[in-house]
Amino acid sequence: MKLGRRFGWLWAAYTVSALGTYLAFDAFSVIAVIALHAGPAEVALLAAIGPAVGAVLAVPLGPWVEFRRKRPVMIAMDLVRCAALLTLPAAYALGGLGLGQLLAVSVIVAAADITFNAASGAFLKTLLPAGRLLTANARFESTNWTALVLGPPLGGAAIGLFGPVTTVLANAVSFLLSALGLRAVGDGEPRPAPAGAGRLRAADLVEGWRHILTSPALRPLFLNNLAANALIMVAAPQLAVLMLGPLGFTPWQYGLAFAVPCLGGLLGARLARPLVARYGQQAVLRAASALRVVWPVGLAFVRPGAPGLLLVMVLEFGVITCSAVYSPVYATRRLERTPDDRVARTLSAWSVSGKATTAALTALWGLLASLTGPRAAIAAAGVLLLATPLLLLREPREPREATERPSPASVPPSPAAPPPTR
Repeated sequence: MKLGRRFGWLWAAYTVSALGTYLAFDAFSVIAVIALHAGPAEVALLAAIGPAVGAVLAVPLGPWVEFRRKRPVMIAMDLVRCAALLTLPAAYALGGLGLGQLLAVSVIVAAADITFNAASGAFLKTLLPAGRLLTANARFESTNWTALVLGPPLGGAAIGLFGPVTTVLANAVSFLLSALGLRAVGDGEPRPAPAGAGRLRAADLVEGWRHILTSPALRPLFLNNLAANALIMVAAPQLAVLMLGPLGFTPWQYGLAFAVPCLGGLLGARLARPLVARYGQQAVLRAASALRVVWPVGLAFVRPGAPGLLLVMVLEFGVITCSAVYSPVYATRRLERTPDDRVARTLSAWSVSGKATTAALTALWGLLASLTGPRAAIAAAGVLLLATPLLLLREPREPREATERPSPASVPPSPAAPPPTR
């Protein structure tokens, strides 16, 4: 299905940005472990506090984005992320890099991520008719996993050859190229309706959460996504500490362990549309949600050497394949069930909640790991994950297009998180 020249530029911008992001896969944790010799608690706090503070700073930005043209906001956020990331290799070259600067950059990038994601979802909805949203989201999902196949092993090799901040520099450049690609999309975006009397109201700050929590279709999806994503992510810093520390894996092996399974992401993204066509959105969401959570508990049993590396690859392949089916379907349902004048606030509230929840649980799991060890923390997250599909058992009674309004344009056109969050 052809989606047009403007979508081609948007897709190109997302592709280069995604490749840069995954080239720098888990870069802050890697820098903290290798360059700054941080322990499990410090790595967990770095992974938790930055996104949490960034999420708080982003709360008023969702309503601000709602009443502005989205493409200029996306370009601005790309440039902000580029500038913030460039400070890290500069400080490292001067011998002044520390955990404090890593934390500050993490805050800025997290706030910019949320703002970009809120704008990109709303922008996509103005460029595509509803019937093409799943196609677009599936293409973004395929691109995301392709970048994950290529990025981490190349990033691990680059770190081994050129030092720990090399991939951060590449990521900064990718955001600059993304901004240029978004500029090439061209104008034509409809001007949003002005906000009230010209300024934001307190009610605008919570409108996204109000819409999510009062929607029978979005509320269970939101709670499931919040819990499952957080519990999957809290194990990542502990797995990095375990693999790069006691188990003795090199950075390139660590990257490879997460790159090869991403081929499952390509498979899952290609399956999403035909599965929905055959079984419907709700059935696919339930099945994919249940299947993606059965794998992570096995990460607690990783051992040194080739068998341990193979085990990580198999488990991650299972998680990723099921997640790649789930993500474009849930992203499409979220856009379908949200009116055009609330998309940015809804996506911002969703991202803020996700980052805050993940940050809080990551900090808690860092404390747990310092008391019990990384393996026990990984196992605890895996066991709790098994309960998350229960949140999707109830069938929503909301009509399929109850909240959908016609797109203001039918011109073909990002995650996120853009498209799926980065």
